Amino acid sequence: MDEPVAGEVVTETFDYDSGRQVRVYVPAAPVEAVVFAGDGQLISRWGAALEAAGGPATMIVGVDRTGDADEMVRIGEYSPSVEPRRFEAHERFFVGDVRRWVRSRFGVGLPADRTAVCGVSASGELSLAMGLRHPDIYGAVFSASPGGGYRPPAVFPRVLPRTYLVAGTEEPFFLGNAIRWADALREAGAEVVLEERAGGHGGPFWEAEFPRMVAWAFGG
Repeated sequence: MDEPVAGEVVTETFDYDSGRQVRVYVPAAPVEAVVFAGDGQLISRWGAALEAAGGPATMIVGVDRTGDADEMVRIGEYSPSVEPRRFEAHERFFVGDVRRWVRSRFGVGLPADRTAVCGVSASGELSLAMGLRHPDIYGAVFSASPGGGYRPPAVFPRVLPRTYLVAGTEEPFFLGNAIRWADALREAGAEVVLEERAGGHGGPFWEAEFPRMVAWAFGG
């Protein structure tokens, strides 16, 4: 059996925020699913691991985090409850400009049941918010070690995305956030997976979980 062949990463710089990069992992095989992600400079690098795991050919559209050294600027973009105007501007860019460019540049515009939104830590809040606000676009949410700025709403929308949450035994604050979201989403009637893994807060922990998320959402 031949070894899987990894695809390539295509990078584009947009005018948003004085120049924001979007990194797209294009699989070697025809695209079967697409994952849009915050913290794109990290998550876009996970394509090779995904291919090695033998899952469906999945495009990863990673929108880079802000280049501002102030972490609160990143959190403001990713959490609707922290800086609503900053969040909404980033939401228009993420949901509108980036998706239109992906359709134009790559000819990829899949239905919600083949489209997910992904994030880790603060961008884990972004993935939850995007899923709840746009379930017609993102049929699945992947949220790893979500931060605590954005919490479950008192009233959920009628249509809810399928949601996969994961956090580590060595990050109790983030594990508590994941459990809170899992409980609230289940009570609202959503399909939810919650995984508690041995590990802590960081890229290797999240990257190892990513192929499992994709397999859960899209098969393989």
